[in-house]
Amino acid sequence: MINIVLFEPEIPGNTGNIMRTCVATNSKLHLIKPLGFSLDEKYIRRSGVNYIDKCDYTVYENIDEFYEKNKGTYYYLTRYGHKPHTSFDYSNSNENIYFIFGKESTGIPPKLLKPHIDHCMRIPMTDNVRALNLSNTVAIMVYEALRQQNFNDLLRDEPHKSKTFIEDTK
Repeated sequence: MINIVLFEPEIPGNTGNIMRTCVATNSKLHLIKPLGFSLDEKYIRRSGVNYIDKCDYTVYENIDEFYEKNKGTYYYLTRYGHKPHTSFDYSNSNENIYFIFGKESTGIPPKLLKPHIDHCMRIPMTDNVRALNLSNTVAIMVYEALRQQNFNDLLRDEPHKSKTFIEDTK
């Protein structure tokens, strides 16, 4: 299973977008306090549209509680990573994979990264920006893992129109 872990997220719009991505990809979301917002804020609802009630998520008091309750392979997204995000093998769909993302302002603290340096990665980019938007980074990572897993039972055709919708359009 693919798991998204947000360490102390600060921006409700990002978390709402990430919730929507989790619903679309059957990924589980883990939120580690403190949160920079309330989960019932209208900003979360606006970003997640009407899908938030379908999001499988858990809130933890701190990172230690998260580690105690979740076992699997942890990957840390950080600008300090030396390996590209595509250099890891996420193809085992039976494995619990956890992509851990830091807070928008400061990322993941070095003390959390240091023991896991071999699983620290970054998405390659120019030196013109410090980092990509958090919700964009989450989507990139989830879809890279899903690509390696051949998109794990996700729909290949649009479910609300017929397969021949474009051909049938005048």
